Amino acid sequence: MKRLITGVQPSGIITLGNYSTIKNVVKLQKDNPDFDFLIFIADLHAITVNQDRTKLRQNIRNLAAMYIACGLDPKKTHLFIQSEVPMHNQLGYVMECIAPIGELERMTQYKDKKVKQVNGINTSLLTYPALMAGDILLYDIDFVPVGDDQKQHLELTRNLAERFNSRFGETFKIPEPLISNVGARIMSLNDPHKKMSKSDPNPKSYISVLDDENIIKNRIRQAVTDSEGVIYYDVEKKPGISNLLNIYSFISGDDINTIVEKYQNATYQQFKEDLAEIVANELIPVQKRYNEILKSDILDQILDEGRDYAIKLAYKKIMKVYHKMGIGRKR
Repeated sequence: MKRLITGVQPSGIITLGNYSTIKNVVKLQKDNPDFDFLIFIADLHAITVNQDRTKLRQNIRNLAAMYIACGLDPKKTHLFIQSEVPMHNQLGYVMECIAPIGELERMTQYKDKKVKQVNGINTSLLTYPALMAGDILLYDIDFVPVGDDQKQHLELTRNLAERFNSRFGETFKIPEPLISNVGARIMSLNDPHKKMSKSDPNPKSYISVLDDENIIKNRIRQAVTDSEGVIYYDVEKKPGISNLLNIYSFISGDDINTIVEKYQNATYQQFKEDLAEIVANELIPVQKRYNEILKSDILDQILDEGRDYAIKLAYKKIMKVYHKMGIGRKR
């Protein structure tokens, strides 16, 4: 049986861009019924920056509920919270011990965040790729869904696994990237050259999955386009319309060429009105399911079962790693 893992940080607002990532995981599950899916809420990665503990705990539950509301089947997927499986920290430290600091300093995300953190940065921002490697290598993973911004981290994971295997003997399976193009790059609605982000100071730049219907529709109506007035896909010349076409394709499942043909004689206003309706009709039922899940006992049951399954696998692996390295007593 092939095994796949992915983790998402509980960062608060769940944007349409985050939603596309979740739905891609749901699609992967439907398309690969024989795969063993492990999905975790990456709360340890979230604390690389300061967090309000009350908000963080709520964000963890909210994100877990959103995965289920978006169609993740808990009978086929093991959903758990990263910090509830202590072997993640343990293997993360082992990865730090075989990762030269120069490799970690070359990580693009670290360099970008280092520039933005005007008051200095936490050590964990440098070392979290080692923890990410531990997240993956604990479970003999075959595939890891990655976007463009995570390719470098997965390559580091592969390098660390190969280095460990070379030094201590065959221990880790080398994971392969699984890249999904559909909905993978939902861009800002007011600056389509940037990825959609809840940290954008302009709230009109993103749609939250939990926004009410009027806000959802107005954000689409107000999205930046251009003055040409013709609908076609060209990221360089028409980044705004191309972004809206990507959203339309992701939500509807229609091919972009089919959408362009459908609206070849339409105005931007007509196109946006249809897209606003499509996005609202997609998200409103998700909101209803999400609120039902948060109010029920099923969420804790799902997270408990996922934690127990993950611990069972992770304990075997970390004991094997320690044995190979000569850590602890020989039994």
